[in-house]
Amino acid sequence: MSEPVVFRLHERLEADTIGLGSTSLCEIRLMNDSTWPWVLLVPAVAGIREIYQLSADQQHQLVRESSALSETMMDAFGGDKMNVAALGNMVTQLHLHHIVRFEGDPAWPGPIWGKQAPVPYSEKELEQVRQRLAPLLAELQAGV
Repeated sequence: MSEPVVFRLHERLEADTIGLGSTSLCEIRLMNDSTWPWVLLVPAVAGIREIYQLSADQQHQLVRESSALSETMMDAFGGDKMNVAALGNMVTQLHLHHIVRFEGDPAWPGPIWGKQAPVPYSEKELEQVRQRLAPLLAELQAGV
């Protein structure tokens, strides 16, 4: 009999992000790059690489969480555009990037990937981001 597959956060996501909490479906992770407000939702479902591999209920939950996260991030950070992407070329574990973009940011209007080295958060900056996102995190953890 084979061992059940257990969800485990990909080591690259573990190394590059800061845990903010979790929902009934996802790990909520902040990319440790203060250049952009950048949060990931990682469905805590083992072996999933694509959205279509989630159950219908999980897909709907992911869209609800992603929409709530997108709206709150835009309100909290006052961006010009919200980028949401599930690329998975470097890290195949399903994860959705939510990136607030600003006209005139270092990569505008192009993609942010590979534009510059990450600028890690200071403790003070990290606390400020946590405070801005606290109401949403509480809402997501209670169930959107």
